[in-house]
Amino acid sequence: MTLAAVHQRAPVHHLGHVALRVEDMERAKAFYISLGLQLCWDAPDWAYLEWPGTGTGLALLSPSYKAAGPHFAFHFRDRTEVDAVHAQLVAAGRSCGPVHSHRDGTASFYLQDPEGNWLEMLYEPPGGIPSNLPG
Repeated sequence: MTLAAVHQRAPVHHLGHVALRVEDMERAKAFYISLGLQLCWDAPDWAYLEWPGTGTGLALLSPSYKAAGPHFAFHFRDRTEVDAVHAQLVAAGRSCGPVHSHRDGTASFYLQDPEGNWLEMLYEPPGGIPSNLPG
C-alpha cells in the first residue's frame, strides 16, 4: 500500500505546522510574533505560534525538548483518522511511533517519509490547537 493510498482513506485536514529547533526561545518567539504569528502555547521547553484564523502554525522546540525533533505535521479533524492512518501505515510495513496523547489535548504519532524527513500525523481538536495562555 502506498502512502497516497493511505491518505485517500484517512484524509489530511491540512498541513498544520512546521517544528523548528531554536537555541533562544525568547528571541525566536519575539521574531515570529513580529511577523504576525500569535503565541498560543508557551512552555519552558516549547512554544506554539499560529497565523490568526488559519489553523496553520509553527512549533519552536528548545534544546531541552526531547519528545520530537524538527518535523512537519499533517493535521486531522478526528482522532479516529489518526488511529486509522497509523494502522494502515503499520500494515503496509512502515515503521511508526505509537499514537500518544499530548499535554495540549492533541494526539499524534511520528514517522519518517521514504526520504528520511520526519513528519507527524496529528489530531487537532475541533476548536483548533488549544492555548495555555491566560485570557
